[in-house]
Amino acid sequence: MAPNIYARKSNWKWYLAVGGVVIVTISLLYTRYLANKLADREHQQAEQFAESLRSIAKTNTDTTQYNCDITLHNLIIRQNTTIPVVLLDDSWNIIEYRNLQDNSDSLDKSIIRQELARMVAAGADTIEVSAPPYFRNYLIYSHSKLLNWLYWFPIVQLGLIAMFIAFGYLGFSAARRAEENQVWLGMAKETAHQLGTPITAIIGWVETLKSVNEGNSDNLEMLDELRNDVTRLELVADRFSKIGARPELRSVNLYHELEKCRDYMKPRTPRRVVLEFPVAAEHPDIMVQVNSHLFDWVIENLLRNAIDAMEDGSGTITAVVYEEPGFACVDISDTGKGIPAGRFKTVFKPGYSTKTRGWGLGLSLSKRIIEQYHRGKIFVKRSEPGKGTTFTIKLPKK
Repeated sequence: MAPNIYARKSNWKWYLAVGGVVIVTISLLYTRYLANKLADREHQQAEQFAESLRSIAKTNTDTTQYNCDITLHNLIIRQNTTIPVVLLDDSWNIIEYRNLQDNSDSLDKSIIRQELARMVAAGADTIEVSAPPYFRNYLIYSHSKLLNWLYWFPIVQLGLIAMFIAFGYLGFSAARRAEENQVWLGMAKETAHQLGTPITAIIGWVETLKSVNEGNSDNLEMLDELRNDVTRLELVADRFSKIGARPELRSVNLYHELEKCRDYMKPRTPRRVVLEFPVAAEHPDIMVQVNSHLFDWVIENLLRNAIDAMEDGSGTITAVVYEEPGFACVDISDTGKGIPAGRFKTVFKPGYSTKTRGWGLGLSLSKRIIEQYHRGKIFVKRSEPGKGTTFTIKLPKK
């Protein structure tokens, strides 16, 4: 059932993503629509300026002798307070300009030429203002600052929305992880507390039964095995109690620690499952800083998952130890059913399980133990459906 839960969560992420894309697209299209409307309006304004200049020029050319008076031209150009414009004569000499740099009326001609060249390079439009046979001017105009800002606004808006979504997602994820950590921590502490009372009672009953069966070797042998199982329960309770607290790390030989895990799991493994672990005596020591109780728990979780992955009850589980710069590494491989590539990270999430029993906390706790308590790494190195899986644990060397 747990995988379906994560599938639903993934669907909600897709719904949110699609909704965000729709909102951003509508905003971008509407902003582009407004920009185009403003561009059309500015073009109409420029045409009106040009038409006014043409009307003045025609009036002058109706006289018997053409007399160019640019006073009205200047007045018309100065009515414009937004659009950058430059009025040139037929020799491309500057007659009038407006809104080039901070609306200044006393710019140097070299600066005006530079601004004119910049406008032309940016795609400024040119309108010919002529009244044959004597009059021909040119009106060059480009977009206003407001229109330029409006063209850039969608990109800025998209960036701000992306930042907002990113920060919101990170904040939500951090809060959710903190809440999950508190839930698992409380559950672990409560489990350890609940186990404590019956374990203490069982120990008392075992000692009582030993005292009344001193002459019965068979019963004493069974009681010894019962005491071993109770000791194991004490270890499990101790492991749960350490969740959330900083455990004490000690220097151990990695090969010896793996041998200890193999010796414990071997009697609890189906007969047709082979455990191939390195022999400590045949290898030079590799020292790492670990908490043995917690590290052994991780190895046991991986071994139990490997056993469960062998649905026919037969196969091989292999442990390989090697070194990398600054790290001692352990590969735990099985010949089970494998993990799909899309689930390599999902298997470490709390609640993920492919089994009908269990809460799906084994690998989640293993990841917490290795990465948070031992400053190491644990991940799925490779897996292929039907052929098996390899988990890798990396621990800092002493």
